[in-house]
Amino acid sequence: MTRLTKVKDHPHLYRDEDSGAILNYDTIGYNQRLKKIELEKSQKQELDNMKKDIEEIKGLLKQFLNKWLPGEMI
Repeated sequence: MTRLTKVKDHPHLYRDEDSGAILNYDTIGYNQRLKKIELEKSQKQELDNMKKDIEEIKGLLKQFLNKWLPGEMI
């Protein structure tokens, strides 16, 4: 059976006496970090979509201007 002892001055950390590993039992902090990672991923995806939309709008604008102002350099 695994023997755990508390790490001094760290309420959520325990040392596994058999392996020497430090284990973090801060489930609230862990869940908050997972939510933050998911939010950052969502924000990055939204930004990437906006960049694609801007590129599409720029292309359409160039097509429009070339059609209506064919002699101009765009």
